[in-house]
Amino acid sequence: MIKMTDKKVALITGAGQGIGEAIAKRLHNDGFRVALVGRTLAKVERVAKEINADGGEAFAIAADVSKREEVFAAVDEATKHFGDFNVIVNNAGVAPTTPIDTVTPEILNDTLAINLGGVIWGIQAASAKFKELGHGGKIINASSQAGQVGNPNLTVYGATKFAIRGVTQTTAKELAEFNITVNAYCPGIVKTPMMNDIAQQVADNAGKPFEWGMEQFSKDIALGRLSEPEDVAACVAYLAGPDSDYMTGQSLLIDGGMVFS
Repeated sequence: MIKMTDKKVALITGAGQGIGEAIAKRLHNDGFRVALVGRTLAKVERVAKEINADGGEAFAIAADVSKREEVFAAVDEATKHFGDFNVIVNNAGVAPTTPIDTVTPEILNDTLAINLGGVIWGIQAASAKFKELGHGGKIINASSQAGQVGNPNLTVYGATKFAIRGVTQTTAKELAEFNITVNAYCPGIVKTPMMNDIAQQVADNAGKPFEWGMEQFSKDIALGRLSEPEDVAACVAYLAGPDSDYMTGQSLLIDGGMVFS
């Protein structure tokens, strides 16, 4: 089903909850048609239904970002459905708590496949589609405050997020000649189900309550509050919109003042 309009098309991975859901709803509010990608179809279908009920155009797609062929298929499906493709937000990720002595080959490989592999496959699929369509586009990757400084107990997660900053810089240089920009966003401590799980794991490892676990991450926020998913979505909206057209290769911190550089 092709619907040709002037509204641009954005695809968001990991759009079934948390930051990804907030990004999808913010881009809808900014006038985008949105393709929502997630491993669990029911989750992205719920978000799509809410956006469509609000007068938007949202399309849910099931895909596992660790699988290259599924990412390419999702981009193809979104393009066929909407008739164009302009922005990809490589947001999907996992965040295992891994004190260095607990890292296993399985945890390392699975996290790399999703967090880093998913971004690389998303960049490949999006850039190929932009070139096929004969126009530029925007690629936006999820890094983290934990990709700017080392966070205890997050060896594997932090490694993937540092790597995403490097991939963002490298591919920004490679793709600039095609009018394709590549940038990243680096959230801090965001109130999401995934963040709650991380804090609980850290607390359990230390034999402390959940509140203690969350405090280990939030105690150094200059603005004195945890981030809402909508705070991060606002940063992504800037990267997806025309005001950032002259920006590429950058990783923007949106952490309430945790890292200063």
